[in-house]
Amino acid sequence: MLQRFRHIGTLSILALALTTSALGAQQTEEKTPLGQRMTAMNAAFRTIGQQIADSSKNASTMEQLAIFETNAKEALGFEPEKKAQIPEADQAKFVADYKAGIQKLLDTAGRLHAALHSGNNTEAAAIVEEMRGLQRSSHGEFRIRRPPPGA
Repeated sequence: MLQRFRHIGTLSILALALTTSALGAQQTEEKTPLGQRMTAMNAAFRTIGQQIADSSKNASTMEQLAIFETNAKEALGFEPEKKAQIPEADQAKFVADYKAGIQKLLDTAGRLHAALHSGNNTEAAAIVEEMRGLQRSSHGEFRIRRPPPGA
């Protein structure tokens, strides 16, 4: 019986060590400056999405929206890493489309700002859904899909 507990304990420690090393490998991957902006935008957007329906959190939502907009404006100054995978003849259009997509997202964020400022959380929630759609479509086009760590 005692040996069974030792085996379970050993397996638990091994599982913890593997999980910790996988997380460490994931965190050591360096992000590009654009990747850093996108990560900050994503974190702010997740928070916005979680609290958009609660009008008592509008002040916090506006703070997150400011973080989102600041990082989106900075992202306009960068080019997607995926540009290198595009034929040279199409790269200028690819970058222009990326910048137009970020600008459209910024315009939509401006509408969200106005809806929150007026206290119209129902409209704000619809705008957040529109932003989610923009995010999904643009990530498919401009983002490089990387395999998960350890795969």
